[in-house]
Amino acid sequence: MSSLVILITGASSGIGYEAARMLAEKGHKVYGAARRMERMEELRKYGVIPMALDVTSDDSAKEVIEHIVREESRIDVLVNNAGYGELGPMETTSMENAQRQLDVNVMGLARMTQLVLPHMRQQHRGRIVNIASIAGRITFCFAGWYNASKYAVEALSDATRMEVRPYGIDVAIIEPGGVYSNWGVIAAQQLRKASSQTTYAEKAGRMADVFDMMYGRNPHNLMTSATKAAKHVCKAVTAKRPKTRYAFGVGNATMRFLHTILPDRWFDGLINYLFNKKY
Repeated sequence: MSSLVILITGASSGIGYEAARMLAEKGHKVYGAARRMERMEELRKYGVIPMALDVTSDDSAKEVIEHIVREESRIDVLVNNAGYGELGPMETTSMENAQRQLDVNVMGLARMTQLVLPHMRQQHRGRIVNIASIAGRITFCFAGWYNASKYAVEALSDATRMEVRPYGIDVAIIEPGGVYSNWGVIAAQQLRKASSQTTYAEKAGRMADVFDMMYGRNPHNLMTSATKAAKHVCKAVTAKRPKTRYAFGVGNATMRFLHTILPDRWFDGLINYLFNKKY
């Protein structure tokens, strides 16, 4: 495959960082974008070009896209990886925090997609790879707003895929299960803080303990590494005919199957059991 011009958002850590490194090592021209430039300096040695980007800002997003097109005369691939997760009870999560979650995970993705599509249509080729999650297919308690953002990513990806296919543009979705990072430990701390003065404190505390166990004490048996997850991103970027979805990770297939065959209340009970038992 000839060298591709690739933009990866959220490239300062995790899947985005590893995907940027791998694709640059394969000989592609990779622009890694994130708010925190200092975290991407190490990527320069692999040939990645770091760029400052805030996906919630129209001006920032336009500046990045215009710079790449000006320098390269094209943009072949957009990997929408920027995003974060914040946990808390639906009743007590502030609308400000909920809005921020949607602004980054959904509107940021949509903003970047809208900006690259005119260039890809003009080229009559292109590829958009959106990082979703098993959380976009299965809902967990105390993750309602995060789930809502990832369900939205699924819907937007499906709609966009159907709309742009006639122009030679592919849209692929990455749907990992748990990916090992410090996100889980931070999310557990945030969940305890967000629920500590609420009626949900005890149940939320037990869920936070599960996150500590999964992401802290025993991550390698329960989590997919960011490196392994990034390999799926690379497949979606470079495949001649990419899959519409790349689902992987410990328990991913099992949970999807159970979600399909079990009545809703039974599945609710399973989730409550898994996130409230002592490990």
